[in-house]
Amino acid sequence: MSDALTLTGRALRLSRRNVDAVITSLMLPVMLMLIFVYFFGGAIETGTAYVTYVVPGVLLLCAGFGASTTAVTVSEDMKGGIVDRFRSLDIGGIPILAGHAAASTARNLVSTALVLGVAFAIGFRPSASAAGWLAAAGILLAFVVAVSWLSAAIGLLAKTPEAAGGFTFFMMFLPYPSSAFVPIETMPDWLHGFAEHQPVTSVIESLRGLLLGRPVGDSPWIALAWCGGLLAVGLVGASSLFRWRTR
Repeated sequence: MSDALTLTGRALRLSRRNVDAVITSLMLPVMLMLIFVYFFGGAIETGTAYVTYVVPGVLLLCAGFGASTTAVTVSEDMKGGIVDRFRSLDIGGIPILAGHAAASTARNLVSTALVLGVAFAIGFRPSASAAGWLAAAGILLAFVVAVSWLSAAIGLLAKTPEAAGGFTFFMMFLPYPSSAFVPIETMPDWLHGFAEHQPVTSVIESLRGLLLGRPVGDSPWIALAWCGGLLAVGLVGASSLFRWRTR
């Protein structure tokens, strides 16, 4: 635990030094939200104010952008040789990767707060109870942690930081073929099956229902099951790939 906390601090300090990447991961979701709300929102019928509809999807975009930084930094560590130095100090792979995942989670909390602040400024008016806010925060945190570990595994799989950034594009793409920005029923029929049953949709529908005080059915449990599955894949994949890369 002590090693993981120390390496989390190191990963956060690395983020401070890479100002361009931090600004991009913080501002790009905000810019996309403003573009969708002011450029396209008037043409999309969602049954509620479009900014209220779109915020849950933008929060998941934040997670994707933040996670892409994790993949790149893990790949840079593997390429730069610092991991060999850590292992010579008898620091295991899990603390090293946990430091990156925890730093990714912290960065995502900051970007989430920024998106919510801008959303409130442009008209986002949720009607959630205190319990609804807590449940939404828990589901969002579970998703952020899961994709952070998944990105750490991608960083170990990629041979270069550039390739790691490219692999995470697929994770950042997932909110688009979902209910994040438009209702699924407005999409082509052949896309409905994927859009309805991919992990991002269940998370978004859970957040949207909880924040708006609407019935959510079993969406939160499906979302948590997806998050648990992604986390398991990330943990097992990252541990296995770390042993393979450092053998």
